[in-house]
Amino acid sequence: MAGIGFEALNVALVLSAYSAIVYLLAIKRNSDRLLKSAQRAVYAWSALITLAAISLFYSLFTRDFQVEYVAQYSNRALSWFYTAAAFWGGQAGSLLFWAWLLAIFSFIVLEQNKKRDPERLPYVMIVMSVATLFFLYLLVFKSNPFQKLPFTPMDGKGLNPLLQNPQMVFHPPTLYLGFVSATVPFAMAFAALLTRNLDMMWLRSIRNWSLFAWLFLTIGNVLGMQWAYVELGWGGYWAWDPVENSSLLPWLTLTAFVHSLMVQEFRGMLKTWNIVLIMLTFALTIFGTFVTRSGLISSVHAFGVSDLGPLFLGYLAIIVISTIVLILNRLPILKSKDAMDSWSSRESSFLLNNMLFIALTVGVFIGTVLPSISEAMNGEKQTVSVEFFNRMATPFGLVIFFLIGLGTLLSWRKTQAADLKKRLWLPIAAAVAATVFFVATGIRAVMPLISLWVAVFAFVAIIVSFVEHVVLFSKREGVNPFMAVGKLVMKNKRRYGAYIVHLGVLMMFLGFIGSSAFSVEQTATLDKEETIKAGGYEIRYMGIESWTEGDVDIYSGRFDIYKKGRFVSQLRSEKHQHPNFQPSTEVGIRTTMKEDIYVILAGFEVVSQRATVTVLINPMMFWMWFGGIVMVAGTLLTFVQYKPKSR
Repeated sequence: MAGIGFEALNVALVLSAYSAIVYLLAIKRNSDRLLKSAQRAVYAWSALITLAAISLFYSLFTRDFQVEYVAQYSNRALSWFYTAAAFWGGQAGSLLFWAWLLAIFSFIVLEQNKKRDPERLPYVMIVMSVATLFFLYLLVFKSNPFQKLPFTPMDGKGLNPLLQNPQMVFHPPTLYLGFVSATVPFAMAFAALLTRNLDMMWLRSIRNWSLFAWLFLTIGNVLGMQWAYVELGWGGYWAWDPVENSSLLPWLTLTAFVHSLMVQEFRGMLKTWNIVLIMLTFALTIFGTFVTRSGLISSVHAFGVSDLGPLFLGYLAIIVISTIVLILNRLPILKSKDAMDSWSSRESSFLLNNMLFIALTVGVFIGTVLPSISEAMNGEKQTVSVEFFNRMATPFGLVIFFLIGLGTLLSWRKTQAADLKKRLWLPIAAAVAATVFFVATGIRAVMPLISLWVAVFAFVAIIVSFVEHVVLFSKREGVNPFMAVGKLVMKNKRRYGAYIVHLGVLMMFLGFIGSSAFSVEQTATLDKEETIKAGGYEIRYMGIESWTEGDVDIYSGRFDIYKKGRFVSQLRSEKHQHPNFQPSTEVGIRTTMKEDIYVILAGFEVVSQRATVTVLINPMMFWMWFGGIVMVAGTLLTFVQYKPKSR
């Protein structure tokens, strides 16, 4: 089966090149016959890549250890759940997964647009074919997932224990769904520029695909944060690691794009911004793959040193240069007919939002690549600390969160001063009252108080705006306010889906504030039945137990949690010893809506039962993960029955 998979990739490579060339000829000669031939080629290479993906799954589940990839990333003790995850657990498999998603999306785009958008479709498919060709080249010539060993081992090495976590089963594929689907709006933007046609059909198509990419980038990033929190055993969720940053960068630019696309739809403005943002997003997804596969940037998440870095860098250079040339050539058709009427308008808040997101993107990008650039220039790797990222991102983030609330209160074109004052007084009053309350409870640090003020202001602003709409709708339709809520949301799912997303963002913001500003950490070396105190809790260490599961030796520390002398819960924190990998930590976590109790078994002695224990009390963590769920729910609502407004 492995041989079939590799041959399928070889034929798909040829057909992807064929489809790109024949589409180009079909455009030049205006030939329906060539057009249909190119379409059939896309169907064929999509099917062949799917066959290759099935072949790798088959090799993994049948334990074909003669296939080097199977022997490297699975073994007989691995459950079916994590055997499936081994597909994307290594470099070659993840590249095949990327190519497979490209094939699926290419098939969908072709089916969606054969009749709906025949003018731009050939250009879109050329871009999709070339992107697929690049990844197929890597698979066939550089990173073959079907490479066979000269012998058949009795068993494989197994999947890295750090990846044997439910979040890591779903985190990579959801992140890849976001990365790869960003190819589609890029291809559509490229096609729109080539055909000089940026009409409402283009807006609708590119918006839906961009929202799809944004949705899965969001899910992937949140799952990655949760994995880091529960699996890496350090008590945090974001360390500004280069690979973490590489998944954040396209999310930032795509978030800006989704917002400013509304301005183009309603006002016909920010066309250049939108083209730049979507093309920058695609370039950053390729940069992300470069980061994880080049070996030039050190990261716990990277695949290690390989020879793929120059190829990705070359591909990235082609993307950037070609898009810059095309944008400069098409600047006349990107000029807006309308001008900004007032800075007290929704479109002006979106423009400022764009500027902030771009500034934040540039800051994160510089911090990510600076160590490698400094090493290349003077031979010394300049370290960029977490503190640099925090100090750089905090002011941008605060203004962005403030704009979430303010933008909700602004009208299109211009907001009258009297109306703005009327809408602002309650959010400001609520934020001030909350700040006074926080100070009264003992909070004195300036930055946490500012952050909490912004969070309360934005939250209340969204509620005020929604209540205002409900009251007006209730009076106009003659229904009671409670019935008006459901009818209003269902009538304008896009607007109120965005409100829900913003509320989810603010919930995550509360999680950021609580865990970063108010976290408590204590470390102690304890004998059995000794206690460590943290954040009003007493954590009593009850000793170490050990057992073996499969090929893993497990050492489990038991902890009884008390508060004011009352038993609250029992937690276990474990160390796992693996035959082929370094030990891993399984932390004990008790989550409430108020805070997490997070217990790490840092070290231990089985004979003496002495253990070194770290306890963290992380406030508001529940709201971070719940906020992610709310963001997803709001995004899904915006997909329902979207109809663009005509100008």
